[in-house]
Amino acid sequence: MSSHRKPVQARAQRTYDALLDAAGHLLGEVGVERISSNMICERAGTTPPAFYRYFDDKYAIIAALAERLMKRQNVALETWVARYAGAKLDVLAGKTVELLRMMHAITSSEPGALWIMRSLHAVPSLTHIRLQSHNFVADTLTDLYAPHLPHVDRALLRRRTRLSVELAYSIDEMLKEEDVDPEAVFADAGFVFKAMFDYPEYRRP
Repeated sequence: MSSHRKPVQARAQRTYDALLDAAGHLLGEVGVERISSNMICERAGTTPPAFYRYFDDKYAIIAALAERLMKRQNVALETWVARYAGAKLDVLAGKTVELLRMMHAITSSEPGALWIMRSLHAVPSLTHIRLQSHNFVADTLTDLYAPHLPHVDRALLRRRTRLSVELAYSIDEMLKEEDVDPEAVFADAGFVFKAMFDYPEYRRP
């Protein structure tokens, strides 16, 4: 499995970041199949030895890009959770689309984000990054929702929350791959997400 090594000095960090930024822009231009370490070095204005100081191959730098993207998303998630931690369940349900908008904004501002997301599906050595991130989001949201739904089996709540996470990421990819009206999609997503908060089998008489 590919790996990458983090720099420890400020100058090395600048080189590392330049390589990441170059790789992100190139991914958006040429895709995962065509991108190469030599292309990344040329764009970053550095040498192959500098590249291999931190990355084993092109998949390792894609992994680093994915981790950077997921970290930004996790920070946004934690901000959203902190903002609505004391809110009632109906408010949380109504604000879920706000979280989807935040994630869409992050990936829209990240160079090569669509190809990063595609790589997490297509490259076996990167799958664990996607699964770890999606499970982190699902666990965080389950912990947020559970106190409002004490009568609902936690396994069911977690499974449905996990499903909503997959749906959210798929919506984000669709917004970047197809010519659709984002506002219409967000409105549709709002109806779907609100339905996931309804547990008719657990309704009290």
